[in-house]
Amino acid sequence: MVIPVHDVNPVNRTPWVTYALIAANVLVFLCTPGTFGPAGGESATEQLCRLQAFLDQYALVPRELIHGRLPGAVPTGEVAVGAQGPGCVVGPPGYDKSPVLSVLTSLFLHGGWLHLAGNMLFLLIFGNNIEDRMGHVRFLLFYVVCGYAASYGFALLNDGSAEPLIGASGAIAGVLGAYLVLYPRARVWVLVPFLVFLPLRLPAWLVLGFWFVLQAVYSKGDAVSGAGTVAYTAHIAGFVAGMVIAWPLRAGTPPPPEPRGLLFGRRARPTW
Repeated sequence: MVIPVHDVNPVNRTPWVTYALIAANVLVFLCTPGTFGPAGGESATEQLCRLQAFLDQYALVPRELIHGRLPGAVPTGEVAVGAQGPGCVVGPPGYDKSPVLSVLTSLFLHGGWLHLAGNMLFLLIFGNNIEDRMGHVRFLLFYVVCGYAASYGFALLNDGSAEPLIGASGAIAGVLGAYLVLYPRARVWVLVPFLVFLPLRLPAWLVLGFWFVLQAVYSKGDAVSGAGTVAYTAHIAGFVAGMVIAWPLRAGTPPPPEPRGLLFGRRARPTW
């Protein structure tokens, strides 16, 4: 898997929405129970119970979204000690949850520092150009629509799942799909792990096309990001949605600048 670090594709306006989305994701993650480990004298079990209660309230659950059946009992965030040891107390939910709205809130939840960092890196590199092309408001709407498309795409294929689905990767996959459509020839600096990390400058169609193929291959063993794995079908659905939405903008999109003198990270020899 290649790691993108920068694209050679300047923007004409400050991508305020992209920056705001990154800030919102980081802020929500910092407020998520368990981000910094057990608080005070809290045990690991108490931390886990608080996290489960938090996710049950704000994360997307495919079964709830597709069938509209909310559970009668959920973790309350409290711990009880039973014959088999401490466990999470389960009781009637003390909140009203909208499964449709939970799609939006789940886009700002992440399962760990690496999950968050990876998503924000892709959003920072590729989101600024899509926002520059669409404008601030339309880009925000585009981001949310792609997030919903990714979430519904996954939920429809896993309608019986009660596992929470979290993460911004579905919406960001839409950004990648739009970038592939609008700027396929833009150059992207990537790090390729091969004994050491090799810096290469590759065309966007190769970087993002390879990323999409990996998602399709990995989707054979699809699972849910909240459980420490990845919802690859959500990535595919978001990517395709982004391509479809961006397609009408292709004709009026100016091509990215063509760098000269460098080829795949190394200076090319002049031809005579």
